[in-house]
Amino acid sequence: MSMPDASAGNGVETIASAHGALATADKLEALIRARGLMLFARIDFSGDAARAGLTMPPSQLLVFGNPQAGTPLMQAAPTVALDPPLKVLAWEDAQGGSWLSWNATEYLRARHGLDAGLMQPVSGLPALVEAAAR
Repeated sequence: MSMPDASAGNGVETIASAHGALATADKLEALIRARGLMLFARIDFSGDAARAGLTMPPSQLLVFGNPQAGTPLMQAAPTVALDPPLKVLAWEDAQGGSWLSWNATEYLRARHGLDAGLMQPVSGLPALVEAAAR
């Protein structure tokens, strides 16, 4: 399965998943809860599309975080509040490949001019996503 390239260079990280998008989203939700993070929302874009009479491959966005990690970022740069909570998109492409996409921590740091040390509390996101993809 080849990596989609539409997001190259814009701060979006994408990795392949060994499971379908919905199973991957379920696994990610379980990992979020097991780590004591707050799951704020799970948006079913493909389900919403179906209810509107449209079709699209499975696509769900998980919105989650921890105020202990996000608040210091927003205190340092109020514009950071445009980006958190953390978001991970579980989606399938037209060929049935499954993917996980999220905003890269470095992208968020650079976007808001934050000190690298402030990003430490959210630096575990790639490991969490990779665990869900396995």
